[in-house]
Amino acid sequence: MARPDLAHALAAAIRGEVDFGTSARALTTMDASNYRRVPLGTVAPRDADDVAAALAVCREYGVPVVPRGGGTSIAGQATGTGVVLDFTRHLRSILDLDPHARTAVVQPGVILDDLRNAAAPHGLTFGPDPSTHSRCTLGGMIGNNSCGSHSVAWGTTADNVHDLSVIRYGGEPLRLGDGAGTVPGLRELIDAHLAPLRTRFPDLPRRISGYALDALLPERERDHGAGLVRAFCGSEGTLAVLTEATVRLVEAPKARALAVLGYADESAAAEAAPGLLPHHPLTVEGMAADLVTEPAGLPRGGAWLFVETGGGTPAEVRTHAERIVRAAGADGAVDGTVVTDAAAQRALWRIREDAAGTATRMPDGREAWPGWEDCAVPPARLGPYLRDFRTLLTAHGLRGTPYGHFGDGCIHVRIDFDLLSPRGVAAFRRFSEELASLVVEHGGSLSGEHGDGQARAELLPRMYGDELVGVFNRFKDLWDPDGGMNPGILVRPARLDENLRFAVLPSRPVDVAFGYPDDGGDFSAAVRRCVGVAKCRTTEAAGAAVMCPSFRATGEEAHSTRGRARLLHEMLAGDVVTTGWRSEEVRDALDLCLSCKGCRSDCPVGVDMATYKAEFLHHHYRGRLRPAAHYALGRLPRWLRLAAPFAGVLNALARIGPLAALAKRLAGIAPERALPVLARERFGRWARTRGPEGTVILSDDEVVTLWPDTFTEHLSPEVGRAAVRVLEAAGRTVVHPGRGVCCGLTYVSTGQLDKARKVMRRTLDRMGGFPGDPVVVLEPSCAATLRTDLPELLPDDPRAAGLAASVRTLAQYLEEYVPDWTPPRLDRPVAGQTHCHQHAVLGDAAERRLRERAGLTGELSGGCCGLAGNFGFERGHWEVSVACAEEQLLPSVRAAASGTELLADGFSCRTQLDQLAGRRARHLAEVLAEGLET
Repeated sequence: MARPDLAHALAAAIRGEVDFGTSARALTTMDASNYRRVPLGTVAPRDADDVAAALAVCREYGVPVVPRGGGTSIAGQATGTGVVLDFTRHLRSILDLDPHARTAVVQPGVILDDLRNAAAPHGLTFGPDPSTHSRCTLGGMIGNNSCGSHSVAWGTTADNVHDLSVIRYGGEPLRLGDGAGTVPGLRELIDAHLAPLRTRFPDLPRRISGYALDALLPERERDHGAGLVRAFCGSEGTLAVLTEATVRLVEAPKARALAVLGYADESAAAEAAPGLLPHHPLTVEGMAADLVTEPAGLPRGGAWLFVETGGGTPAEVRTHAERIVRAAGADGAVDGTVVTDAAAQRALWRIREDAAGTATRMPDGREAWPGWEDCAVPPARLGPYLRDFRTLLTAHGLRGTPYGHFGDGCIHVRIDFDLLSPRGVAAFRRFSEELASLVVEHGGSLSGEHGDGQARAELLPRMYGDELVGVFNRFKDLWDPDGGMNPGILVRPARLDENLRFAVLPSRPVDVAFGYPDDGGDFSAAVRRCVGVAKCRTTEAAGAAVMCPSFRATGEEAHSTRGRARLLHEMLAGDVVTTGWRSEEVRDALDLCLSCKGCRSDCPVGVDMATYKAEFLHHHYRGRLRPAAHYALGRLPRWLRLAAPFAGVLNALARIGPLAALAKRLAGIAPERALPVLARERFGRWARTRGPEGTVILSDDEVVTLWPDTFTEHLSPEVGRAAVRVLEAAGRTVVHPGRGVCCGLTYVSTGQLDKARKVMRRTLDRMGGFPGDPVVVLEPSCAATLRTDLPELLPDDPRAAGLAASVRTLAQYLEEYVPDWTPPRLDRPVAGQTHCHQHAVLGDAAERRLRERAGLTGELSGGCCGLAGNFGFERGHWEVSVACAEEQLLPSVRAAASGTELLADGFSCRTQLDQLAGRRARHLAEVLAEGLET
């Protein structure tokens, strides 16, 4: 079978997209597991007819099929070697929502949060809520029988599905609500094996492993067809392809409270969890201190239970939660608190929901992996199981951080397996076999939420015995006699130590420019940070979050942080993306990366795609002609220095339309953009009239260095002048390093890293006279570059680390060094933008506190303005740039009341507002300085 022939046949048979190209294949080699399988291509069907036609073609060609939703599966079941059916592009509609019947009819690509948002106005929700609720699909949830934190109240996905429409391999449609007779031979198979079906399934709420054939027992089919629907849930794409589901909705509590209970350790918390179930909570979630980096809001303890209550009024839920705290105190809790504020609850839940990512790194930076992510035991056995589990880890010299659904006896954990060496992989197998036996000894299930996939399916005979596993095999064969549905998963599985995604990576570190200090200098390790939990694929930026603006603008996997990391992984592997650093596929995916650095802070594992992009561009264009924008915008500091004496003339020429159009064309600038106006007087020239510039000064608490960044120096010197007035009002003498210093930002963002290092070294030479003194940097992107890129590009120069440590924003400096200074009282509302680099690298807590002290009320927008330095100016980026601005920034400004102060500390943010909204925003320094004059 030739791949082009199959692709042609599929394209002729369906209306949706067929893509057998390098990028499409590379983007779907992995899910969120340890496994990697390379598909032939992808199909994005538009409707059920497309699904049937694609399955018919694949059967004709003898090619396997794997259905894929959000790609967040942790056991490898969303990877495959044939054709991947991508349901996230088209089949994502809510076809019906009946609030009276409390049901919804959905397509498989519907995002869970979209369903919950649609149900919310009716006071309803979908009960199961895995931590990936902002990007996981209903089809994937049904395929894995997902659960989530509220399963103690509302059960698993299987408990909340009424009917399913599926299509078998080959194209035959079935409606499972019609009963077991829908699949010929199924009733006979069940009747022939009643004894093992009645005795070999452990009785526990989170038994997800294997097929749920006990749901087909005659005594359990209370409702016509319900058993077959339930047995299909958790089948991991191995039986048929889901095209439509009727799901049940539950009443959403009008009010919620969170009882947070502290215990001495995780075993004490685990043993206490079952005793809380009679209080009928919505959740009983647990985690230990080694998972919490900032324990703000948590009571005393070494481990905690999150016990949520729901009801009709705030008073009711608070009373319920307080009753739980009292009961827990009598049963071993060392502390407890009740949280009723919605924002505080979200902040605490965020700690828990990000655990799937944060747990991938040990405190010492060592990598930790899934594989034994979600075993479950009877809740009453959880405490003893955890102690035995810890003992087993120690015996194997391993570490892990358990957390999860303590009320259901289900534990999530990432373990620091060595999956890079043959010896480590062999140890992984030995541990897996012993842990499987331990789980069974405690009456448990190898999977309590995420399914067996390839990670655990090989060990199912230890749990169910050979006879029942044989029944599983025959059950699949009744549905899929040709074996085309997701082979190697759940039944007749590949070995748990095959297809590991790390095996294809280089065995030695590749030569790179950045230091990657958190990854041992290894670019492969940096790329491995992406474990696929796909928080970057959310369709809305929550609160102040930034990641990933380009994905939200395009909806394309290739433009998500995860997608780009996958392409880089395959570039390093070399068998799908075969052209290495010269790869056009990787270049095209990175082209729409705004280098906003949002992933550096918002990604649970700290992927830093801005750095990876700069690294790639450095290698990709080495010794080659670059895009025009790299020369024009990437070397902006140089051009602005040369242009400064002619600012008036150049500004006049820029107002002549044909000349401006020609200049933009030659410079690779988007024709829709207006050219910035050059300052008639540089900030540095003005500053010299205020005091001496110098290269050596004595250390003095009253002196502060003000960094003359390129944007303040040449494009917005009014910001620098305002900052000087504020600092002088705070009793400081301001000095500036003078000419010749530059952070190198524009060189870094365009991947001109050799030039960036040269500029940075020259800057360090110039700044040598300021050892250890604080340096106030007004432009957030320049501050972030000095704080992170400088020491990572010059890791062997101690001066780089010293300068990085000295960097402060204006608000940070005032708070740290002049804490008694009282800002002018301004008393007005604000709107605008928190710079994405500030959010990601510097934080904005000091700015928030300073605004509050000055009487500036209201929140600034999250997300990214979309201009992002050179990105929004480059030709071909206009549409995405505008889409990013339209997500949060522009709507918030349009909605601002008259008299609202527009704040934006970043030059890009101010420029975007000026060019798209016709509104002038100001740096916080300007607003404070104006207040000093009144």
